[in-house]
Amino acid sequence: MRYNAFKYADGVASSMIVEKQIYTIDDVRELAQDPANDNVLFELIDGELFRMTRPNRQHGLLASEIAFFLRSFTRQIEIGEVVVESGHHPPDYRYTLLGPDVAFTRYERIPDSKSDDFYPVMPDLAVEVLSPSESLNKARQKAEVYLRNGTSLVWLVQPDKLGVEVCRLIDGSQLQIEFVSHDGSLSGGAVLPGFELSVKQIFAVLPS
Repeated sequence: MRYNAFKYADGVASSMIVEKQIYTIDDVRELAQDPANDNVLFELIDGELFRMTRPNRQHGLLASEIAFFLRSFTRQIEIGEVVVESGHHPPDYRYTLLGPDVAFTRYERIPDSKSDDFYPVMPDLAVEVLSPSESLNKARQKAEVYLRNGTSLVWLVQPDKLGVEVCRLIDGSQLQIEFVSHDGSLSGGAVLPGFELSVKQIFAVLPS
């Protein structure tokens, strides 16, 4: 959802001149406090505001399953935090705020571990579960926003294909996408060395 501010001249609204308002993290906080937005989630990309409804059951089942496997692995070595739907923004940049369905961030990248505010860094691993209304192209664009702002690895979970797209940046600029099918497995790579997750295990949580 985009909010626009109209310019006025001599008290008359102009239908020709439209000024797009630039939003910040502070605006998101204010919007979230409005009771009218109780069932709404907001994200920002370079000052543009996006409005989303609460995810459905399938979405929640898949996100919680992935979070369970990640937390089960990281609990053994305690190298970082696994969270769901928590806001992350690039350091010292208040115009982009994303809330990945699941995220992992290493402890050494979290400036203030006691803060209850949004994470002031993008996660090392961001997981997005595609909703029925979300296009794959839009999801890939969001993946690139993560990667260009500090994230190393993005998983785009596609329920309709029972698979996951793994997104990385090659040479710091080129987006690389690899599709991992139902019979394949996801690797933590350099982000989570030793972590392996069968794609089949993720989708096993869905009602048959």
